[in-house]
Amino acid sequence: MVYKDIKNLHIGVYPPLGRVRVAAPFRLDDERVRLAVIQRLPWIKQQREQLRSAARQSEREMITGESHYVWGIRRRMKVIERPGRAHFEVDGERLLLYVSAGTTAERRRDLIDRWYREQLRQAISPLIAKWEPKLDVSVPRWTIRRMKTKWGSCNPGSGHIWFNVELAKKHPDCLEYIVVHEMTHHLERNHGPRFTALMDRFMSNWRSLRDQLNEAPLGHEEWSQTV
Repeated sequence: MVYKDIKNLHIGVYPPLGRVRVAAPFRLDDERVRLAVIQRLPWIKQQREQLRSAARQSEREMITGESHYVWGIRRRMKVIERPGRAHFEVDGERLLLYVSAGTTAERRRDLIDRWYREQLRQAISPLIAKWEPKLDVSVPRWTIRRMKTKWGSCNPGSGHIWFNVELAKKHPDCLEYIVVHEMTHHLERNHGPRFTALMDRFMSNWRSLRDQLNEAPLGHEEWSQTV
């Protein structure tokens, strides 16, 4: 919950896991906010049930005709079996996978995971370089990893930032939002009014990007928003 300079209390239930976010005006004390949330519990439960029942992508079999998201665009995979180095290519609206005959689905999933990581590595470096002078902070280290509960994470003490590999499936603007969000934690650890004010200053459209990220198609595993 955060207190903000607003007129009315706002309660939001966000995909994919149904996280509840409460924004309350400064004039309301904790008890009044608690009572307001209790009164809206039936609506909150209904929204969370709808999110839990939302369709998710099944586990990818890595075969021709299957859909895969790359930077927010849905692409049809075409598997091309031939000798040589296994690799991916983007060809218009298609995602081409070149592999040797007999390559297992598990190996193909490992290949696309590595490919997504490489896509992110190429995109994150220039974004950090862009925003370091804007925020007047330095990012000494960042890592890509698979996370089940966050799009990104930051250790303000060490400055280390982690990015969820699933971000390679989302629109590039969503990745930039996460980069700015996590870098802002170098200036403010918590998600309180100061953090919100900083985000408003650095990226005025961050709320719409957050919503765009959380409304994007979900993968086989369950993912949740950063804030």
